Amino acid sequence: QVQLNESGGGSVQAGGSLRLSCASSGGTPFFNFMSWYRQAPGTQREVVATLTLTGRTIYADSVKGRFTISGDIFNTVALEMNDLKSEDTAVYYCAAGVHLNTSPKYWGQGTQVTVSS
Repeated sequence: QVQLNESGGGSVQAGGSLRLSCASSGGTPFFNFMSWYRQAPGTQREVVATLTLTGRTIYADSVKGRFTISGDIFNTVALEMNDLKSEDTAVYYCAAGVHLNTSPKYWGQGTQVTVSS
């Protein structure tokens, strides 16, 4: 069974930076993309950034120019977050799946990111 494990969350002041990592392990990975999602209290989970098997990157408008996703979707994928804002505060999840237009099959447990103003 494939497992995804996030690390790197924490607390930072507005304008600061954090780097999240997601490592896949176990089973035989069969997915074509890995994404970072986030969910703030009282809101729906939203996709933040996606890295496909071919190296294509997709970002939510709210993080373009500030967040960068990179890595190897079968090994470790990182999310570099710069110029953090209070509205970036959320639990961040990595997820992996086969088809971009469907919900990812595999999910990590989540890591908290808190940005104070």
